[in-house]
Amino acid sequence: MGTEHKLSINTFLKKLFKVPQHEAATKGRANKKHRGSSNQPQAIMYDAAEHQIQNHLISRNAIKVCQVLQDAGFEAYIVGGAVRDLILGLQPKDFDVATNATPEQVKPLFRRALIIGRRFRLVHCLFGREIIEVSTYRAASTQKQHTDEFGRVLSDNVYGNQAQDAERRDFTINALYYDPIAKTLIDYHHGLHDIRHRLVRIIGDAEARYREDPVRLLRALRFQAKLNGSLEASTAAPIKSMAKLLLNVPESRLADESLKLLCCGNSNLCLQLIAAHGLSDGILPLINLLQQQLEHNKFLQIALERTDYRIRSSKTVSPSFLYAAALWPLVSERWRYYQDEHKEPVVPALVQAAHEVLEKFARHLSLQRRQSSDMREIWFMQPRFEKRSLRAIYRMFEQPRFRAAVDFLQIRAAAGEFDSVLAQWWMDLADADSDERSAMLTQLPQPSRQQRATTGMDGEAVKSKRRRRPRKRNYANRKRKAMAAQAEPTSSNTTKGSGTHE
Repeated sequence: MGTEHKLSINTFLKKLFKVPQHEAATKGRANKKHRGSSNQPQAIMYDAAEHQIQNHLISRNAIKVCQVLQDAGFEAYIVGGAVRDLILGLQPKDFDVATNATPEQVKPLFRRALIIGRRFRLVHCLFGREIIEVSTYRAASTQKQHTDEFGRVLSDNVYGNQAQDAERRDFTINALYYDPIAKTLIDYHHGLHDIRHRLVRIIGDAEARYREDPVRLLRALRFQAKLNGSLEASTAAPIKSMAKLLLNVPESRLADESLKLLCCGNSNLCLQLIAAHGLSDGILPLINLLQQQLEHNKFLQIALERTDYRIRSSKTVSPSFLYAAALWPLVSERWRYYQDEHKEPVVPALVQAAHEVLEKFARHLSLQRRQSSDMREIWFMQPRFEKRSLRAIYRMFEQPRFRAAVDFLQIRAAAGEFDSVLAQWWMDLADADSDERSAMLTQLPQPSRQQRATTGMDGEAVKSKRRRRPRKRNYANRKRKAMAAQAEPTSSNTTKGSGTHE
């Protein structure tokens, strides 16, 4: 039985035996429905004709999580940035689900699920490489919240209902709830209107919400750049004056947010907004590093443009690749220095340059060891693209970062650092299937035996070393000769003496 038939039967049975409160308003009524108490914001419900969300853009695993939770008698909605992207007609990168079930109730419903989190407990439902994050509706604490000296909330583990959960979210464009089974959208704070008008508006008092979590300062500008829109006046007003609050945020979290800023699909505008609001100086090392070099470095300009293109094309971007691009101008400068001034060979010069740059910036940028390793692989393959020998090419195919290194090479070629024709050959080779690849490699000119003996894998001249043939050793003959040599002097003296006496 197909998935669609299963979903339709489950929906029919639910309607027949039990109609949850959140579905009652969707049965044969007008398009817009309002619900909520006088003390809570009124929810507006939109049907498929109004919100125009396409279910084929939704992960089947996210739909499955909602279906399983609803079949168990709970509410379950796709929430957050995924709903925002769906309304814009974009393919979301990941999906979050909100429910009235507690983590302890969610976990037994799925074969592979983990409860995580300290500040707020979540459930990660694992489907191969995809993770669907399930969170319980949360509410503002009625007791005094645990905060640091700057007002940042450190503990926030209070459950609530959907209306309270919507009020606790940061921006109106993220406070939307979509039911992929009933295909209804629930909106408490006019988020659908703000998305369609490209307006970023915070929920509640801006200063208080920024103080609770200073990262919202960066999120506001990222959403503005992503939507290519504007900030609502009261949302924008306190940003510049509260920028110093970011100094109290852990470096690892700022590093993650910096990568999100560069992956918003409109990185140049994002960098301009950050500079205009004074959020980068001494606060975001990666963003500050890019801003210092971007204006006069063509490589970085092209790298960010191609990153934006990949994001808008719903393709993934590796953090290691972004870091490798951000630090390449510094590595390239030191690489040339060691070749020109110290007369170092190509590869040792690059290794030394990479070591110096990473030694200086790894801790400053909160680089992980795995990311540093990936960056080195991408960088160290660059000189190997200069020469095309079969042995070297086959070894490069085995490298896990070969494709990333080829993409990196294309940016260098576009910036004038590498021959564009040769760079295109490598790209064609990386894109080719096995038959096409074999045909391309057979067309390469083969070096003579003398050339192979006098050149290394990277095409550089190496000193020829002739291998000496090992001598065969016959220990029996050697022993016999040694014994004969000992006996020979005695025989000789006897002969000489008798001859003389004669």
